[in-house]
Amino acid sequence: MTRNLLSVAALLFGTLFLFMGNGLQGILLPVRGNLEGYATTTLGLLGTSWAAGFVIGCLVAPKLVRRVGHVRAFSGFIAIIAIIALVSGIVIDPVWWVILRAVTGFSTAGTSMIIESWLNERANNESRGAIFSLYIGITLLGVVGGQLMIPLEDVRTPVLFMVCGIFYCIAMLPTTLSTAASPQPLKAVKLDLPALYRNSPVSCLGILLVGIANGAYGTLGAVFGAGAGLSDTSIAVMMSATIFAGAIMQLPAGRLSDRIDRRYVLAAMSAIAALAGLLIFVLHPSSPAFLIGLVILYGAVANTLYPIAVAHANDFAASEDFVKVSGGLLLLYGIGTVIGPTIGGPVMSVISPHALFLVTALAHLLITGYAIVRSRIRAAIPASDRDAYTTIPTATSPTLTPQSMSLADRGSNKAPESGDPAVKFG
Repeated sequence: MTRNLLSVAALLFGTLFLFMGNGLQGILLPVRGNLEGYATTTLGLLGTSWAAGFVIGCLVAPKLVRRVGHVRAFSGFIAIIAIIALVSGIVIDPVWWVILRAVTGFSTAGTSMIIESWLNERANNESRGAIFSLYIGITLLGVVGGQLMIPLEDVRTPVLFMVCGIFYCIAMLPTTLSTAASPQPLKAVKLDLPALYRNSPVSCLGILLVGIANGAYGTLGAVFGAGAGLSDTSIAVMMSATIFAGAIMQLPAGRLSDRIDRRYVLAAMSAIAALAGLLIFVLHPSSPAFLIGLVILYGAVANTLYPIAVAHANDFAASEDFVKVSGGLLLLYGIGTVIGPTIGGPVMSVISPHALFLVTALAHLLITGYAIVRSRIRAAIPASDRDAYTTIPTATSPTLTPQSMSLADRGSNKAPESGDPAVKFG
């Protein structure tokens, strides 16, 4: 175990600073853009372009990694992200920000793919869970640490953009200087979305809608906070607390979904998220403590939906199809994160900043309704035959690749009983 951890120590150290840069840049752009007077629709496009770039990166980046190798590709992708962070602090222009954000999303997909495939290869059956859990903790710590740096400097200056660049450069050094062997080249995975839908309609629609809700909140949450009158410090606390709350809720929600029909848990968690969103939209809380409390409640339940939906899809899939299932669900999640900010920005501009949670509430209500309907059509797999639930971080933006999903979903999956056959991928 110790030897396995030492072999990826440099990679994990770099990952911490990579996600610190991601967390800081992700909240810095909308906060600075809001102060510059950019329209909410324009700020929403920052998330849309990032997600679009990420989806393209999931499809294209593996070819680049196979061509030049993991270390060179990793350094190249981070160098691009660092350059963009610095340029964004110099060129204060919404059009350029949107374009550059797409390139950042593309490069982030590449870095995530390399990190997670590297970890997967270095881990064995005895250490995989511990290493992946450590990776999840590092990503969460990095994102939160980056977000909490917002109050430390005036966002109107380029200083925080320079800090992002520094974090990214530090992230590049450990793997560049490490003497550890590089992992084997990535393998291509052919996705089949129609077969994925036949395998689990609830997971397909649910993941798409979760992407819409998470994409809208992840991109526009800071804009909402500013519109609701929160200080920069309160905004940073709010955004970070939702991640922590979601992490804490992973285990109880997952264990509950291992004991009863996952669709019931998915419906219940979505209903609570919808209720919290509707309360924010209708009440327009004036108390910062009450407002942040409702947002934390929202984040606690909303961040449990992705892994539950993934586990439900794997319940009905054969073990050799885990990578296809996971990759397809990630692609749907990415598409959702493109749609979410695109819808959320104009809705907030027309109605109010609080209408962000009207968008998320509608998405979560649709998940609740469809999960209940499908539970009446298709029988659940007995608890003893289900795939093991594994916590998966989604944070505020998609950070997973097909490689990471195959790592997270690896388990002793069993076929469903007769009368509810698993759909095989051709």
